[in-house]
Amino acid sequence: MTKKAPVPAEAHSPEHAPESPQTGEGEALAVAKEMAEAAKRRMPSSRQIGMGAAIGVGSAAIVAGLLYWRGGRKDRK
Repeated sequence: MTKKAPVPAEAHSPEHAPESPQTGEGEALAVAKEMAEAAKRRMPSSRQIGMGAAIGVGSAAIVAGLLYWRGGRKDRK
C-alpha cells in the first residue's frame, strides 16, 4: 500500500491532458502548425538581411583600406 493519496482527474496539469475531440484538431495538424510557427520565427527579416549586408560591405572596405594604406612611407615619388 502506498502512502500517497489518490489524485482526482481534474487536478492533473492541462499540459499532459489529451486534446478534446471537440476541437477537431489532430495531433499531426497541431505539430505541423507548431513547426510552421517555429520556422517563421527563425527566418530573418529583410531589415536584418540589409543590416548584415551593410556590415559586411563596411568591414570589407575597412580591411581593404588597411591593406592598401601606404601612409607614413618616405619612398613616395
